[in-house]
Amino acid sequence: MTLSTLSETEVISTLLALSSLLVSAYVIGTIFEKLKAPRVVGEIMGGLILGGSCLYYFYPSGIGKIFMAYEQEGKVLNIFYQLGLIFLMFLSGYNTKLKVDHENGKILGCVFIGATILPMLGAIPFISMFQTFFIGEKSNAIAYGLVFVIGVAITSIPVISKIFFDMGIMNTKFSDTVLTVSTFQDLCLWILLNAATRIASAGSLKLLDMLGVVFITLGLFAAVKIISEHMHSWNKSIKPIDFYTVSFVVLLAVSAVLYMVGINIMYSAFLVGYVVKTVAGIDCETKTRMESLGNFAFSFFIPIYFALVGIQLNLLNNFSFIRFALFFALAFGLEAVGTLIMLQWTNLNYQTKLNFAVTMNARGGPGIVLATVAYSYGIISIEFFTVLILTTMLSSLIAGYWLCRQQKKDKNIFMNLTVENTNR
Repeated sequence: MTLSTLSETEVISTLLALSSLLVSAYVIGTIFEKLKAPRVVGEIMGGLILGGSCLYYFYPSGIGKIFMAYEQEGKVLNIFYQLGLIFLMFLSGYNTKLKVDHENGKILGCVFIGATILPMLGAIPFISMFQTFFIGEKSNAIAYGLVFVIGVAITSIPVISKIFFDMGIMNTKFSDTVLTVSTFQDLCLWILLNAATRIASAGSLKLLDMLGVVFITLGLFAAVKIISEHMHSWNKSIKPIDFYTVSFVVLLAVSAVLYMVGINIMYSAFLVGYVVKTVAGIDCETKTRMESLGNFAFSFFIPIYFALVGIQLNLLNNFSFIRFALFFALAFGLEAVGTLIMLQWTNLNYQTKLNFAVTMNARGGPGIVLATVAYSYGIISIEFFTVLILTTMLSSLIAGYWLCRQQKKDKNIFMNLTVENTNR
């Protein structure tokens, strides 16, 4: 068997493209981090600067020699793009904690319904308003509608977790509530997005086919949850090289196999990450290994993934500021208002309710995954892709700055869930 290879010139061009993406993502991401903004937003901006909205527009010949030096370079870079997405979801699955606090069950239920169900229902009448401009080349109205309602109601576990860590409020009642709700939100996202991609691939809605995808998706999640509750972690010492090799083999193989039965790669990677945590345990040795893997992935594959997301954004040609503003107001407003409405059934004070309403709008990583997967399947147009990414970036910035401002006013505001008529 003979494999075709890239020429030396093509290899050099690819390495130059990767290094350019990495440098831009790192520099702008670091600047955003210094400004107390989500690093992921800066990494996307790093890619945007290299693309048609900035450098490529003014210097197409020079940038083109880096990113379009040969015909297949886009496909080569897409491999790194997919690996970044896989590692992001794998690490998200490993760091996900699926545990409901029964004492806080009412608040969890209200936040979930208010930030997920109500916004999705509220978005339905607006689907047709944007359809002419937002639907993708597949022209599948059902798949597009599913992506539209998902885009309105989604919260990011990685971004909001990073914000909580930076603020020193991780593992408080407030952060635990937000992250638990976000986990179930993400589950809804993967189920609906699995259905949307399957519908787009099939070209039409086949009820049995869609029910099969939903059944498999829920079944896999339920199986993983049952395994996690009944399986004890291995006590046997595993060499680092064996740990990483087995994890990577399972990650890549399971993602490929499940894709054949209609399950998205991202959801498969998420489940594998959760299973690895269950089987390998969360002892200090395993945590250290996963932190090392996370440091590598978040310093190479994942920044390249976000930068490649940004480089595809073209704010000069494939973008309408008015439609973006309308969609952003719709998405942010529905999720915030829905959360506030449902929290009226609790005894939390108004400031705490408002904090939940704003925080649940931090779309981050899942919002980006939604946009990139839906666009790659031809479900949405390049304009809607751009709108979703910008909505994700702006909503995450607002949530981050809002929380920091509230903490400056009262450093203990997030330590407990304060109720009406109760002094802090």
